[in-house]
Amino acid sequence: MHMVKDSIENIVKGVASGDIATVKDEVKATFARTIGLSGVVIISLSAMLPGIFVTPTFAAEIMGPGIWLAFLLAAAVVLPAAISKSELASGMPSSGGSYVFLERTYGPLFGTISGLGLWASFLLKSAFSLIGFSAYFIFITTFFDIEMTMMTLSMSALVLITTVNILGVSKIKTIQTPIVVTTIGLLLGMSIMALRTPNFDASVPLDAAFSTDIWTLAETAGFVFVAYAGVTKVAAIGDEVKDPEKNLPAGILVSLVIATVVYSLLAFMMMAAVPGEWWFNDDGKVVEDPISVFAAELAGSTFGVIVAIISVLTMISMALAGILASSRFLFAMARDKLLPSKLEEMNTKYETPHWAILLTGAVMGMAILLLPLKDVVKLASGFKIMIFIMINSCVIVLRQTSDTHGWDPAYKGPLYPIMQIWGIVAGCFLISLLGQKAFIGGAVAVVAGIITYYVYGKKNYQEKPVPFATLRKNLRSK
Repeated sequence: MHMVKDSIENIVKGVASGDIATVKDEVKATFARTIGLSGVVIISLSAMLPGIFVTPTFAAEIMGPGIWLAFLLAAAVVLPAAISKSELASGMPSSGGSYVFLERTYGPLFGTISGLGLWASFLLKSAFSLIGFSAYFIFITTFFDIEMTMMTLSMSALVLITTVNILGVSKIKTIQTPIVVTTIGLLLGMSIMALRTPNFDASVPLDAAFSTDIWTLAETAGFVFVAYAGVTKVAAIGDEVKDPEKNLPAGILVSLVIATVVYSLLAFMMMAAVPGEWWFNDDGKVVEDPISVFAAELAGSTFGVIVAIISVLTMISMALAGILASSRFLFAMARDKLLPSKLEEMNTKYETPHWAILLTGAVMGMAILLLPLKDVVKLASGFKIMIFIMINSCVIVLRQTSDTHGWDPAYKGPLYPIMQIWGIVAGCFLISLLGQKAFIGGAVAVVAGIITYYVYGKKNYQEKPVPFATLRKNLRSK
């Protein structure tokens, strides 16, 4: 008991002094670590997979059949953030992920803005999964001649998922592992099956990709960016990872490579195997269940239903984890006194932050009711690109102030600062092409964060020196 008390006191002292190295050592010594490299990869992939179930057809509406190249470009923009977050996670392997990194680097105002932005982006991605899930469920109910509206399905799933989160999801990793493995195997298997279709024509996606203009390609890449948004989510539970200095960077980068291969290959194969503009329905609306439609084209409607069932399980599983992750940002911010303490209250029976979960579920319901699927994808992508830009900048700030704040992580990303600068510049370019909604979403997060901080956080937060303040001081003195 005295050891735990001493550790907590040392953590508080380290945070107050801005000594990141002390915080890192104490966190490592205090929390139990049970997740190995395979667990890191599974959790990271589980946060990404829903993107491929909805984005291909909406991306094809923008760019046509060359979308595989947009998935590759999006991965190239994600890569710097993945490398930067790997470095940050190895240096500060604690719960809270991006919020902790940004708050510790830039201070409470940036922390409040980023925390609310992260919360919004994660819940929007979960809402996106539930809207997509309903489209696949409609495919199933139509096959079995059952009548049910998409909105009823989405809201029913949301109530169920929110309730399960309040009850506790301690077995979520056990549930997700077979689902993730099955889903990846299925997607790769379908890509191989596509080679045997009579209409297969590889020249269609190839010609379309290289004949499109750079602006359309970049806009599409910005749109599908949400499919990779969960790659660094595992950093939020860094205090539960074994040997985090090695397993977090390796797991994040391995999962990004796997997702890039699966996404790009599947996008290429579905566009090469299915003729015509199949991503539009007869009524001119975009197909919202592309994977089941692709499966039905490959092996008939029965196989399409089987794939739809697996798709539903995958997307419900990811939405379940999405509410869990997004509610933790509110919980962490309340613990740092940046939000009301009510949000850090734990349910005495189930030991879950029930108010944070309920608020997240309620806002998700509003997003499902009020926002079209395409707008949800744009908002989620816009938020995540902004956060990734800031994550890249964190590494630059911490490296430039390492002498003062003890920044010496076990893993340091290669090609510094070229990689970080590329991530920042490319991210800004993609946001500029996503349109007005992405800017409005980002502006809302900034305004909401500023108001929340000055109305509540500033009065309750305990100030401490941060690396960004040190960097500004150093630049002024030169």
